[in-house]
Amino acid sequence: MLEKLRGFFSSETLREILRNPPPPHKSQREVLGGKEKYLFRLPSEMVTGVGSAMAERLKEDGNNCFKKERFGAAIDAYTEAIALCPNIPAFWTNRALCHMKRKDWTKVEEDCRKAIQLVHNSVKAHYMLGLALLQKKEYTSGVKELQRALDLGRGADPTGYMVEDIWEELSKAKYMEWELLSARRSWELNSLKETCEAALNQQRALDMSRTEEEERIESSQEAYIAHTERLKSLERVFEKAAEEDKPSEVPDYLCCNITLEIFRDPVISPSGVTYERAAILEHLKKVGNFDPITREKLEPSKLVPNLAIKEAVAAYLEKHVWAYKIGC
Repeated sequence: MLEKLRGFFSSETLREILRNPPPPHKSQREVLGGKEKYLFRLPSEMVTGVGSAMAERLKEDGNNCFKKERFGAAIDAYTEAIALCPNIPAFWTNRALCHMKRKDWTKVEEDCRKAIQLVHNSVKAHYMLGLALLQKKEYTSGVKELQRALDLGRGADPTGYMVEDIWEELSKAKYMEWELLSARRSWELNSLKETCEAALNQQRALDMSRTEEEERIESSQEAYIAHTERLKSLERVFEKAAEEDKPSEVPDYLCCNITLEIFRDPVISPSGVTYERAAILEHLKKVGNFDPITREKLEPSKLVPNLAIKEAVAAYLEKHVWAYKIGC
């Protein structure tokens, strides 16, 4: 025990603890072979300090194991750290990341939910929870968590790598959800169309059977034309119904001139040109402080969120989910 404490306290502090130990209590006695052994308890603040320091060291051990892809060992280290300090969100999200590497999605979900209980605005926790829910095919809930992670990430670090990763996963999830719904709608429309066509054909046959022989010859051509027009009208109705599920070109005003993709986080320059935030910031950093369209001088601080375009993009994506994957 003394050797362990030396790693956390100075020699002077250790001497003070050993010189003036707290008195033992009856509840702190063990009976060993007929002899009583007194157990001394450190003051609570010292115990807390020892626990925090040990937990932090275990977290570092876990981080080192993670870098070496020793995920099992990393999980063990984080688990010990959690046992010492269960209210540190980073311990839970770090362990969740290890579980994610091992594709243990149930444990990823459990650890992320615990982290969110401790701190509701954890970008990593919402992000990994969203991925875990998608693996369980809970698309609506998964998309919701990824969207939450994206909103939090943009607020914390708009140009951070996680924002891009979250957007990519959110786009794939939205597109996947749309594909499933689109396939279902397509099947339902085709089934309804076939039913309507069968009903029209049946009605025509019934009408023909009721027509007198001499009238049948005269009206057959007329009836055929009318029947054909009904079928064409029916075709137009179902084509119109299926239009929303057919990918097309995204309007130019919803696309960035640099990335040629639909806006994610649009900002507007003083000259009135709207860009994707990450793209224009990268341009200013690597190319120069000028507007790539107007060539006017431009500083990052002059960029302002274009909320109107952001709302327009959100409305467009809500109606045309396929645009998450299709370029401009």
